[in-house]
Amino acid sequence: MATCLDSEGWHIVSQQREFDLTPCVEEGVLLPSILAILLIFAIWRSWSLSSLQKHEITARSLKVLGIKLGVLALACLTSCAVLIYVLLSTYQVPILLPYILEPSALFVAIILTYYNHLHTRSASSVLLLFWPFYVLGLAVWARTLMLNGTSETTHILVSVRSATVFLGLVSFILETFGPESAEKGSHDSPLVSANIFSIWSFSWMTPLMKKGAQTYITEDDLPSLVPGDESDKLGKDLEKALAKHSSLWIALFSAYGGPYLFAAGLKVIQDLLAFLQPQLLRWLLAYISAYQSSRGGPSLDPSSAPSRLEGFAIATIMFIAAIVQTIVLHQYFQRCFETGMRVRAGLVTVIFQKALVLSNDGRGRASGDIVNLMSVDTARLQDLCTYGLIAISGPLQIVLAFMSLYNLLGWSAFVGVAIMVVSIPLNTAIARLLRTMQEQQMKNRDQRTRLMSELLANIKSIKLYAWEFTFIRRILFVRNDLEMKMLKKIGITTALNTTLWTGIPLLVAFSSFATAAVMSSKPLTADIIFPAISLFMLLQFPLAMFSQVTSNIIEALVSVTRLSEFLRADELQSDALIRVPKEVLQAGDEILSIKHGEFKWSKQTNDPPTLEDINLTVRKGELVGIAGRVGSGKTSLLSAIIGDMRRTEGEVTLYGCVSYAPQNPWILSASVRDNILFSHEYDEAFYNLVIDACALRQDLSLLPQGDLTEVGEKGISLSGGQRARVSLARAVYARADLVLLDDVLAAVDSHVARHVFENVIGPQGLLASKSRILVTNSISYLKHFDRLAYIRRGIILECGSFDTLMADPDSELRKLVQNHTTGSTSGFTTPGHSSGISTPKVESDDDTELTTSLEIVSEKVKRRESFRKAALVTNLSARASSDGPTKEHSEQGKVKMEIYYQYLQAASKRGFFFFLIVTLLQQVVSVLGNIILRQWGEHNRAVGDNSGMFNYLMGYGLFSLAGILFGAVASVTIWVFCSLRSARYLHDSMLGSVMRAPLSFFETTPTGRILNLFSRDTYVVDQIIARMIQNLVRTAAVCVSIVVVIGFSFPPFLLVVPPLGWFYSRVMIYYLSTSRELKRLDAVSRSPIFAWFSESLAGLSTIRAYNQQPIFIANNARRIDRNQMCYVPSISVNRWLAVRLEFVGAIILYSSALLAVTALVTTGVDAGLVGLVLSYALNTTSSLNWVVRAASEVEQNIVSVERILHYVTDLSPEAPHEIPDQKPASEWPQHGAVEFSQYSTKYRPELDLVLKDISVSIKPKEKIGICGRTGAGKSSLLLALFRIIEPTSGTIYIDGVDITKMGLHDLRSVISIVPQSPDLFEGTLRENIDPVGEHQDADIWMALDQASFGAHLKLYVEGLPMGLDSPVKEGGSSLSSGQRQLICFARALLRKSKILVLDEATSAVDLDTDRAIQDIIRGPLFNDVTILTIAHRLNTIIESDRVLVLDTGKIAEFDSPENLLKDNTSIFYSLANEAGLTQGRETETTES
Repeated sequence: MATCLDSEGWHIVSQQREFDLTPCVEEGVLLPSILAILLIFAIWRSWSLSSLQKHEITARSLKVLGIKLGVLALACLTSCAVLIYVLLSTYQVPILLPYILEPSALFVAIILTYYNHLHTRSASSVLLLFWPFYVLGLAVWARTLMLNGTSETTHILVSVRSATVFLGLVSFILETFGPESAEKGSHDSPLVSANIFSIWSFSWMTPLMKKGAQTYITEDDLPSLVPGDESDKLGKDLEKALAKHSSLWIALFSAYGGPYLFAAGLKVIQDLLAFLQPQLLRWLLAYISAYQSSRGGPSLDPSSAPSRLEGFAIATIMFIAAIVQTIVLHQYFQRCFETGMRVRAGLVTVIFQKALVLSNDGRGRASGDIVNLMSVDTARLQDLCTYGLIAISGPLQIVLAFMSLYNLLGWSAFVGVAIMVVSIPLNTAIARLLRTMQEQQMKNRDQRTRLMSELLANIKSIKLYAWEFTFIRRILFVRNDLEMKMLKKIGITTALNTTLWTGIPLLVAFSSFATAAVMSSKPLTADIIFPAISLFMLLQFPLAMFSQVTSNIIEALVSVTRLSEFLRADELQSDALIRVPKEVLQAGDEILSIKHGEFKWSKQTNDPPTLEDINLTVRKGELVGIAGRVGSGKTSLLSAIIGDMRRTEGEVTLYGCVSYAPQNPWILSASVRDNILFSHEYDEAFYNLVIDACALRQDLSLLPQGDLTEVGEKGISLSGGQRARVSLARAVYARADLVLLDDVLAAVDSHVARHVFENVIGPQGLLASKSRILVTNSISYLKHFDRLAYIRRGIILECGSFDTLMADPDSELRKLVQNHTTGSTSGFTTPGHSSGISTPKVESDDDTELTTSLEIVSEKVKRRESFRKAALVTNLSARASSDGPTKEHSEQGKVKMEIYYQYLQAASKRGFFFFLIVTLLQQVVSVLGNIILRQWGEHNRAVGDNSGMFNYLMGYGLFSLAGILFGAVASVTIWVFCSLRSARYLHDSMLGSVMRAPLSFFETTPTGRILNLFSRDTYVVDQIIARMIQNLVRTAAVCVSIVVVIGFSFPPFLLVVPPLGWFYSRVMIYYLSTSRELKRLDAVSRSPIFAWFSESLAGLSTIRAYNQQPIFIANNARRIDRNQMCYVPSISVNRWLAVRLEFVGAIILYSSALLAVTALVTTGVDAGLVGLVLSYALNTTSSLNWVVRAASEVEQNIVSVERILHYVTDLSPEAPHEIPDQKPASEWPQHGAVEFSQYSTKYRPELDLVLKDISVSIKPKEKIGICGRTGAGKSSLLLALFRIIEPTSGTIYIDGVDITKMGLHDLRSVISIVPQSPDLFEGTLRENIDPVGEHQDADIWMALDQASFGAHLKLYVEGLPMGLDSPVKEGGSSLSSGQRQLICFARALLRKSKILVLDEATSAVDLDTDRAIQDIIRGPLFNDVTILTIAHRLNTIIESDRVLVLDTGKIAEFDSPENLLKDNTSIFYSLANEAGLTQGRETETTES
């Protein structure tokens, strides 16, 4: 230890001066410590900054740097001057060390300032913390020097060091501003440039708060994320961790645990500080007692009396401890919330990436389940991060409390310990029970979300078939019979748990006091009872939170198990195909090679392979056709090529890239242009070529904003044909080396099909230089294929050129062609060729009939060798993610009182009022219990022992018991009675409202948005709001009781209440206006994550085929980042508020203590009174803080109710489902006559008419074909018949009854439809064929037999292990498109309606099945049925009784096909001619 040259030596406290340190401690410990810390940190920081890149800074900031360096250099020089003076003068300083350290430290500070200013964006924390501490240390040093007696030397030393201090403070002020970056963006995170004080006080939020108080905050006002919090980085961190660790817990901890560990350290410091306050209070009270007694006693030695300054010092230490506690607590909270946010973002990113690589087995779980994983389970882990550390801090607080209690009460305190130890197993049992309930509840919620997502996916079919009631019944069964019953059990158990935790501290207090009173001779006076009570109250928080944390941990354990299962789910076979990237491919180069391939959908070994011994080679420029019956494996072959199937034998090699147009087009909720570009760069010239070649020009001209029109999810606002062509245009625009087309021509009209074939697919098409594989059920264009493969039952039976196969008399293809080209009905001849297959080479002149636009396209095609590949777009901004065609509804401003009122009405006003009364009673008895304790203490002080304790203990015990019981009643009331009622009412009303919404609502609202309401918002109403309201009412009651008690015992306190109340209300307004909008933005920005997620899950095959997984992952990351941008301010705003409220609380505490000490020094004051006031002052701020927090949490969560009520009240419904006065007769319609009378309609009031003045009468039993070019109004006519769209004028009669007057359910349930897109849902085959469950099995088998149409559907079902009870996967993905279409036929056959509508009903089936369907429709089964058929294949309507030709919404022609074909000028003739249907007939007529 250094030699001390001062007479007082190394004593800490000076014996010569009042309340002072010795010079040796100041110069040997205090100042050198501060300087040494600066030296070490400044050297380390400068060295680490020197390796960083320099920032561009503004000219002004450069000047500031110059001034800073100049000021510090001056300070360093003055410091050197002091050192020289000390060395040269005769004056001996106690210790020389600080005089040497100071100039060295200031010199290093200059270097640090330089590097920090040029290499970072924020002020140096090291310097900002050094100067206040150092100035404080020098102030103590200067005071000692001056008290020791002044001389010229001391004057010079103090003056010169004061100059150093002054220069240091100037440098400190300049440092607070920090460097100004020249490249600063308008949306940069303020955290990047915030200094340490701004971070501690959350002042970086103040500009946003100010803005929030003035206007409504929008997303554009929010700062960007700190780069480290972007989901892309967070996802990569978790992926790396998962690669190293098998346990998800360990992976999460290694990825995001660093800041969380630091938070744990902060929490421990905060706990120690929290228990320091009562000790400081005791120190102050002891000081007051000592001062009073020294003052009031006989004339004692004045030196033994406590120093006057000591009291002020204790008050100051209390204030500093309170401030430090506040800073530490909120830094801990912020880190916990940020960790939670990172965990959620990382998990959502990883879940999304996993979903993109799930195999068919892994996809066994429905997309609703996966959406639940990323909405509910990730949120649970986020909640755990928020409060999880209480699991560590709770036991620490309990230990600290008992140590303090032992100090007060002795061994009696351990009776309380025993009670708590006994209560732990009870709590564990309740926790275990809650866990099993929560697991079951998650399953129930999954089941409901899955049903809901299927209902939304198939809403069009549900409305057309009038199945609303059936689906509502299914959902309500899960909701009310499973979920609500379980919720009731959870509510009762939670209430019991809460009661247990609030009751235990009271029981502990009672037993400890009783034991102490009986066992101890020392009287229990107020100075023992009240600190003990405050410690018992401190115990209540960790214990109460402990129950919440245990349930959080339980929920998190359940969620981690579910997430781990999902992340371990089976993935796609990584080597299913080998992709060999090739930049340059010449004509004739091999693009695809499959050798002896065997493929399965499932991993299970006992499943037979779907495709066997596949050998296929495709070269550049080749067009290969795949034909076969329904379910033979055509689509599976394409899936095998894109790697979706499991390859068990053989090899698949792919050179170059792939584009893919699936049979069921997958359309994104984006503009038509974005759907076609599909993340490729926009090349206007080629884009226009594609639009013309795919015949989309006319369709786009009909859309409100052309190709920039946003189409709803799944392209719901486009017709089937338009969707198919958009999907095809996407495949063409990608300009890939291999283009896979899965029956793309089936969904379009014959003449459009011909146009598309000639301009896109055929030898002269845009894709002529590319390899094409076309799965086709049509034989129209077979002659143009380079090679054809015929598949049966997963085996390629034959493969060769058209001529080779036609020359082979045993060829399956030859049989197919001959079967479908005999006689006059052939609609399947090659366009423009004679139908006689014997002379396939003879071409007619019509072959070259192309319109001018087609000539232009083909010219362009001839001029180029091969289009270059499309380039992918790279730059994406987090702020530009689309919300879908409509912006999500979001209120602004304060949540209206009406919302609270409606919620209370839903929950029961009586029940809520009863809950309020009981909660107030609980506080009243708690206060009465404390008053009894106070009287007991006074009695003991007067008597001097614990006599007469029985009455007091009895009273206290009874009041405590009453408090526990009232708490239990309040909990059960709010949890079971109020919460359940509101949850049931709000969910059921929202479900009813959504089901009654017109189809247009679903076309413009993304499914993810509706699902978000049914999952996240419903969860909030079910389990969160009740807890928040209970917290608010309870904390408000505590506040009221505190104010009443202090005001009653110490009336001057009431003077502080009005200004305090005013300040709190101002802060509340400032805070609530901002936090509310932030919470809303958070909720609204969360929906697009779900929408994108469910949308991507629907198009997995397409995404994989185009190899666009990275782009979809990046898009998902953008949406998450956008949500995080809203989330970070929404949590920081709570910290901003709390720091300010607690600062004011600390000031109240400080001023109270200062006033008490001042009063003590001047007039004298009673220690008991000071103790009471200060202990309550400590309580007031925390309680008011909790009230503000609870009020804001209620308001933030009531937003969920607001969103639900918006759906309940503001969705405009379609017409009533049933109108009792207008019920049709039970046997209606008997005949099936349909009459449109001057009928006009439009889709929405602001749009043009789609059907204009339609008047047409259809006789009973008539078979009517409906045709027309795209956009002519064919589908609108059907929608009008089902009243999906309502008339603007005119009406429709069925059997003379006006259908616009009756209920929708009565109308739709008597018409059958086989829709264009066959919708199936998860469940059994029986439930899919007969969802209402009104038919016997025998009827279903008969319908299946009739619907087999020679396609062996019945045989297929019989061959399944469980027959009709065989499971159908989500969306019917376990069946082929053709089989799905046939099941829809079975539904229609089962209904036995008098009117049957076929909307492109045979588009997905092969020719043989199509012919069988036509034969049956014209056969005896349907003799008595009126049939309306919309068809793209004109041959399906060429034998109708009459054909209705529409043109731009009007009837152009209505006559028998024969008459229309005789008229060469008719539209029908031109359509038939384009489809190649007229030549055969012309030949016939000439021959006759």
